[in-house]
Amino acid sequence: MISPEYPDTYWSFRHALKFISKKAINPPLGLLTIAAMLPPHWEKKVVDLNVTSLREKDIMEADYVLISAMSVQSASVSRVIEVSKIHGTKIIAGGPMFTGDPDSYLHLDHLILNEAEITLPQFLSDLEKGCPRQVYSTDAFADLSLSPTPDYSLIDISDYAQLNLQYSRGCPFDCEFCEITSLLGRKVRTKSSDQILGELDTIYRTGYRGNLFLVDDNFIGNRHKLKKDLLPAMSRWNDLHGSPFTFTTEASIDLADDPELMHRMVDVGFEKVFVGIETVEQESLAECNKAHNMDRDLTESVRKIQSAGIEVSAGFIVGFDSDTPGVFQRQINFIQQTGIITAMVGLLNAPNRTRLYQRLWKEGRIHEGFDGNNTNNSMNFTPKMEQEKLLAGFKSINQTIYSSRVYYERLKQFLGRFQPGVKASRRKTGDQVMAFVRSVYYIGILSRDRIHYWKLFIWSLLYKPKMFPLAITYSIYGYHFRKVYQIR
Repeated sequence: MISPEYPDTYWSFRHALKFISKKAINPPLGLLTIAAMLPPHWEKKVVDLNVTSLREKDIMEADYVLISAMSVQSASVSRVIEVSKIHGTKIIAGGPMFTGDPDSYLHLDHLILNEAEITLPQFLSDLEKGCPRQVYSTDAFADLSLSPTPDYSLIDISDYAQLNLQYSRGCPFDCEFCEITSLLGRKVRTKSSDQILGELDTIYRTGYRGNLFLVDDNFIGNRHKLKKDLLPAMSRWNDLHGSPFTFTTEASIDLADDPELMHRMVDVGFEKVFVGIETVEQESLAECNKAHNMDRDLTESVRKIQSAGIEVSAGFIVGFDSDTPGVFQRQINFIQQTGIITAMVGLLNAPNRTRLYQRLWKEGRIHEGFDGNNTNNSMNFTPKMEQEKLLAGFKSINQTIYSSRVYYERLKQFLGRFQPGVKASRRKTGDQVMAFVRSVYYIGILSRDRIHYWKLFIWSLLYKPKMFPLAITYSIYGYHFRKVYQIR
């Protein structure tokens, strides 16, 4: 089972990982889940190319190579396929990349598309009978009670900065640019609280302590069930186990409208949420059908979440048809004013399962070749704004918000008013000392940005000593972002 390599992007945090001697942020949760669904007598091996190199010996010894990937991993996927073909090893492929564009991979032996809880058992049954088909797909959505606990025994957990798990699939919203609803539907399906507690037990037994990322596309999609079922169950589990984990997840901005939910999340140990802000332009929000972000004070919504003690990271997009040349500075202003430290600003692209793709195709504006990386300079359609002007504006946002002076100014502003809801004593990050020492060396001594680092260092110790670990963490993040965006 091969997890292809991710390129060096915003999300890789590759330049930050060296501070804590980790090789990747997250393990390949999809493959670990698939592994638990395979026959127990099969000999299984996970090769994560983000933590190790591909050995031809592994390909040669295997009966099958299983690949799961997203579009951003396409270059690495091509290399894996090439090596497997050279050695005549059969390939089984699945995951979002292959489900989104199966016609481009009909040269592979087997495509297990959509959700594996449905299509994988069909393939395994046919394989046992000696008559496996090439393509397995379905229009149905899986019952998550059938989803097994991921097999974490197949990885070395010390390679990863955090571990991950999944509670729900699907999103109640239908943003034009997003392929979540086409892949996973608008009905939010969840695992039971017993399943999640079982997964927490499994991770606990590995000896891991630290942050867990719940990878749900919208964790609060069924907030009633969260408040009445999952979060109380997790709270009781924490009491029995001494709160060994903290949590991050993804949620829609309307989390800000529910103080009770935020309080319960903080009580369980949620430290941070990633929120899709996308844009501050009302016309662009209407254009992409992001109705839940409209007609609200987005700055106030972000600050409500922060005031509850939860850090906010966020995604932003430029390139909507409604965008005007003033959008770039307005995005910069919003990010600075809200103190969103990790702000992922991307160019609009149209994955081929989205309503945006369908609309732009009808308008004759689509270019093929979407590589899944929305933080580089690539677009797969012709924008309304002059492309050269759009690319220059996009670059200016990242060059500005991650320049040392502006970044540290935003960080100091955020730390000055933020009060974490999760107690510092629960931040059980054994790598903090190592990260601190290396930050002094790489940023405080070697980096040309060292003056900003030391100013924050001293300010934090004097005025916000409890926030000092977070100040160092975000200094390291800034180092990574400047490397990715080649800011000098």
